[in-house]
Amino acid sequence: MCGIVGYLGMKQAAPMLVSGLKRLEYRGYDSFGIATIGSSLVSAKKCGRISESDGYAASLEGRMGIGHTRWATHGVPNDVNSHPHLDCTGSIAIVHNGIIENYSVLRRHLEGRGHHFASETDTEVIVHIIEEYYTGDLLEAVKKTLPHLEGSYAILAIAENDPRIIAAREASPLVLGIGDGEWFAASDMTPLLDYTQQVVFLEDGDIAALSPDGICVFHEGVEVSRSAERIEWDIEAAKKGGFAHFMLKEIFEQPKVFYDSVSAAIDPATIRAIQDAGGLMVVACGTSYHAALIFRYLIEQLCQIPVRVELASEFKYFTPPMQDLVIAVTQSGETADTIAALKMAKAHNCGTLGITNVLGSSVTRVADHIVYTQAGPEISVAATKSFIAQIAVFLNLINNLCDRQYDEVLHTVHQAIETVLLEDISVAAEYCKRAHDIFFIGRGVMYPAALEGALKMKEITYIHAEGYAAGELKHGPFSLLSPETPVVALCTPGDSYAVMLSNIKEVKARGAPVIGIGREGDRELAEVADVMISVPPTHPLTDIVTTSVVLQLLAYHTANALGRDIDKPRNLAKSVTVE
Repeated sequence: MCGIVGYLGMKQAAPMLVSGLKRLEYRGYDSFGIATIGSSLVSAKKCGRISESDGYAASLEGRMGIGHTRWATHGVPNDVNSHPHLDCTGSIAIVHNGIIENYSVLRRHLEGRGHHFASETDTEVIVHIIEEYYTGDLLEAVKKTLPHLEGSYAILAIAENDPRIIAAREASPLVLGIGDGEWFAASDMTPLLDYTQQVVFLEDGDIAALSPDGICVFHEGVEVSRSAERIEWDIEAAKKGGFAHFMLKEIFEQPKVFYDSVSAAIDPATIRAIQDAGGLMVVACGTSYHAALIFRYLIEQLCQIPVRVELASEFKYFTPPMQDLVIAVTQSGETADTIAALKMAKAHNCGTLGITNVLGSSVTRVADHIVYTQAGPEISVAATKSFIAQIAVFLNLINNLCDRQYDEVLHTVHQAIETVLLEDISVAAEYCKRAHDIFFIGRGVMYPAALEGALKMKEITYIHAEGYAAGELKHGPFSLLSPETPVVALCTPGDSYAVMLSNIKEVKARGAPVIGIGREGDRELAEVADVMISVPPTHPLTDIVTTSVVLQLLAYHTANALGRDIDKPRNLAKSVTVE
């Protein structure tokens, strides 16, 4: 969840670390800090956002250092709980992403041995254990520390009299960058893009030493080779490019993202694995879960392949009967619950397929088959283009399973998205802006689209929003309808169109205003809705995508009208690497 960055080279480390942390702020922005080593180890840390720090900590001296931007788990956001954490002597510093599950036991043991703890965090136990083992060789001290830790971690450690940064990974992402006489470490690639496209992905159980001579990686005590890979993302993709917010920029990138993802070649072995499976089980969280639900409706209808969709966060504790092929969907490739579900599936000898946006991420090392979305870096915490890319990948899979009969339709969807991006959402946003509660309703495949629309609205506006299958409103939620409770109705042509119109009329009869989203030229919907937002009159598969884009725009413009912090909604972070 948090962001970590390390630098070793000929430049001053502090400005490099501050710059990298700003690029990682979407992973956590409760607090930040850095530690560097020049003539001695020095550190600076502070509660709040590094993007608003006016250069705080950038003047620390030294050509080697580590930094951290925090999303709080153990201990409230404050200066003391911020990383880096130091040992009792002040000569060893670490930053950490993840959760140390047995930290309470370790802390009591260390306190009994005379260690003084300054913070409430689980992280601080790590640096005190390193202190126990440190006799001048930081690598050896970290190696001896790791067996004591239960849970997940990406760790960077430095010590005053050691010329190396030591990195270690277990169930939390960590990537190393290779520059021109300089070396980097980070929890994802965005801080590295300014300086290098050559990266090394560490695997679970790896320990790496970054030194002026290069990078050495060890696994189970033995030095191993981890080949460098070239990342094709460029730094411009991680900048706002003139847009007011990353979220709006990423919404406007969706025509290209959809086209690239729906057109990408898929390994024929992946298609055969789906065809040979008696059934599919898809595991995912949040937005990815909604994309998986859309996939279920479509593949069962178009390919007659039975599908179960399960929340990955429930999977570990309430494991359903395993089916032939388990598909894990995760934008980051690092979602802790989804990775755990995938590993359980492999333990049950199920075939596995991962769908992710990130080359070299954890899911790519676990799954038997991988399909990449082509979304590029997504910086806004609220997922938009990664959701559309996941839908595109699912449609690409279905198209391959159906002998590519949807080629013509799918290769024009990007044009329909471009049309939708020009829609005026302002009147609908005014209705939503004044609301305390908003309902999103749909039927069939539009039901999970409604769920995703409600999630986007609540994420970035802080307005309570719920998605419902339209027929379920009368089974309880009708009691909440009022003139102050807008209902966003997804009503495009299909088998349920007539009954959907009836549901909308029932809503209107209870006095609730209706924002209708339907095909351009739909007079019946326009007559019953208070506000109508049109999507191009194309194909049912296109409707799913264009309607979803409208819902993203509605959430964005409502949040903007309310003055919300759109890219960094409170209490949330981009990559959920803890359970």
